[in-house]
Amino acid sequence: MVTYSATNLPLTNFPFIFILLGVFLLIRIEILPLKKSIARAVIGIVMISLVFGFITGTESFPYGGMFGYQFNQWLKMAVGNFGAFLFLAVLSFVTIVQLFNPNFGALYTKYIKKRESEDDDESKETTDKLINDIIAINTITDKEIQPEIISAPIEFETDEDEEETEEDAEHEAKINISSEIELDDDFEITVAEEEPVIEVESEIDIEIEATVEDDVLSNKDVNDKLKEFGEYDPTLDLSSYKLPTLDLLEDYGGKGRNIDKEELENNKNRIVEALGHYKIEISKIKATVGPTVTLYEIVPAPGVRISKIKNLADDIALSLAANGIRIIAPIPGRGTIGIEVPNSKPEMVAMRLMIASEKFQNSDMELPIVIGKTIANETFVFDLAKAPHLLAAGATGQGKSVGLNAILVSILYKKHPAQVKFVMVDPKKVELTLYNKIERHFLAKLPDSEEAIITDTSKVVNTMNSLCIEMDDRYELLKEAQVRNIKEYNAKFISRRLNPEHGHRYLPYIVVVIDEFADLIMTAGKEIEHPIARLAQLARAIGIHLIVATQRPSVNVITGMIKANFPVRIAFRVSSGVDSKTILDSTGAEQLIGRGDMLISFGNDLTRLQCAFVDTPEVERICDYIGNQRAYPEALLLPEFVGDNEDNGFDMDADDRDSLFEEAAKILVTHQQGSASLLQRKLKIGYNRAGRIIDQMEACGVIGPFKGSKAREVLISDLVSLELFLADIR
Repeated sequence: MVTYSATNLPLTNFPFIFILLGVFLLIRIEILPLKKSIARAVIGIVMISLVFGFITGTESFPYGGMFGYQFNQWLKMAVGNFGAFLFLAVLSFVTIVQLFNPNFGALYTKYIKKRESEDDDESKETTDKLINDIIAINTITDKEIQPEIISAPIEFETDEDEEETEEDAEHEAKINISSEIELDDDFEITVAEEEPVIEVESEIDIEIEATVEDDVLSNKDVNDKLKEFGEYDPTLDLSSYKLPTLDLLEDYGGKGRNIDKEELENNKNRIVEALGHYKIEISKIKATVGPTVTLYEIVPAPGVRISKIKNLADDIALSLAANGIRIIAPIPGRGTIGIEVPNSKPEMVAMRLMIASEKFQNSDMELPIVIGKTIANETFVFDLAKAPHLLAAGATGQGKSVGLNAILVSILYKKHPAQVKFVMVDPKKVELTLYNKIERHFLAKLPDSEEAIITDTSKVVNTMNSLCIEMDDRYELLKEAQVRNIKEYNAKFISRRLNPEHGHRYLPYIVVVIDEFADLIMTAGKEIEHPIARLAQLARAIGIHLIVATQRPSVNVITGMIKANFPVRIAFRVSSGVDSKTILDSTGAEQLIGRGDMLISFGNDLTRLQCAFVDTPEVERICDYIGNQRAYPEALLLPEFVGDNEDNGFDMDADDRDSLFEEAAKILVTHQQGSASLLQRKLKIGYNRAGRIIDQMEACGVIGPFKGSKAREVLISDLVSLELFLADIR
């Protein structure tokens, strides 16, 4: 019978554990990491017991103890001796890796790779011996060597500076082969000389024509010309032209302000009461009465948060029983909070008062625009030349067309026909027709256009591209005149410092007015957006300014490209805050009360105005007054522009057609739909290739011309007719 004593090998770890615990409990010092050491000791007891129980299981005194002996007996009965060996080997390997995490890579580098490097050194020594024994034999004789080859040293330069590694340096140090060519003493080296330049004398004389630069006049010459001819007067052709008079506009009264003090007091009390319900105290309140809106400026008590007041717009509107309450928190530059409340009896702002105002009459702006009055009853005037482009948007019937008329009337009351020209686009055909009467005074058009007011979409595209050509031509003139903008150029031309014989001319401002931009985007799309965006980006310096209006302020119409180049924006009342953000990049336009109530934005500066009212009969009288005066022979003619798709003949070569042309034609004839997207789906091709095939089919007469958002018309009815057609054009 085998007896097992406590002196078995696995139990020797227990004294080690007791020593660690005893020292820690006695003097609170960890000789080794306590938890890690105890865990390793316990796992070591188990693993050593299992391993030694397997090794010494057949002996009379097994060192694995009773646990190791019994476990191995059970394991051998279950999986056999070899299975038990594999199980214990894997378990031991996992335990060693888990407890000690040995670095096998370092072991590999230290022992195995070192041995491989020693073998490589031996092979290198052998290679060096072989290389030293190699004798280079030159198979080219001395006579075959060209003199140019050895006449000068040849240096090779590499584009990339590659750093040599230490191994390469050692390799080059070991393998240093120097090949020298020894020449005999009687060997002569001749250096090739450059061939002399042979001068050929000829009896033919060379005629040299010197270019003549433009004459530059001195200050004395310029002054002499000014004394002789005087300054150039661009208005001389229509010297008898008279600006419109004030009596052409209606006098709606409204010079005096009727202030209802009772209404102001009631509104003040209601505002204080509404804020008092939310425990917001006010230290001061001030009212500024405007034509349609009264601004109540309040100074909140110390400690009141502005956001708390800003969130009470609906509650204040409920207490005042008014629409269009707008809170400005805070008012820029004043340190107060503004609450705009519509007046119960709004007043009309007449255009006659705006034109007669001192601020407008005495303005020295290039293109002064008077558009309405502020809440403080101040006339609002700005310079379109500095704007430089204007975007107006708002819902139908909120005063957008009246605002356009106010802008146009402002310019007509200040400028001579020689100083400014209009390009008018009216897709609705009824808004701007009154200005046809001033065609030969103020309008510009294409050479082949019968009417100056453009209503056809295709002509709008050509007109915008024509303005791009005019813009490029003007920039060339500015470049030759060495000036930066149209104002400096015209000043230089008026002072007779630019010669008309060299193409210089007086440049009038050109104001492009587009009444309904959304309709153009629907019908022409990118064809109209790109030239407008190009004009908006570049045309400021040469005097072309855009006024774009739309009644559909959506992101599909007012795109990011358009918004980025129209810094001045006017918003009439809209239906939602999303539309307001589309126009102004902020809310507020949805809270306007309509009928000319508007917000105008100059960058970050947002101002509320009441647009001046100018009625259709007033505009008609002004146009009649101008049209009855002597005019130019015709309207200003813009540069001619020929579109890319105006010549769609059948002259396309068959070799230039796409390989899928006939298959694509069958698809379009089968579906009776001339669409590039249909070809993309059916032929599994990209948009660019599908677009080229569509253009080729249009040129050959398979489909009709472009019709905006609608699919092109298929001109061939069935496949039989298509086969006959393709046979004719092959």
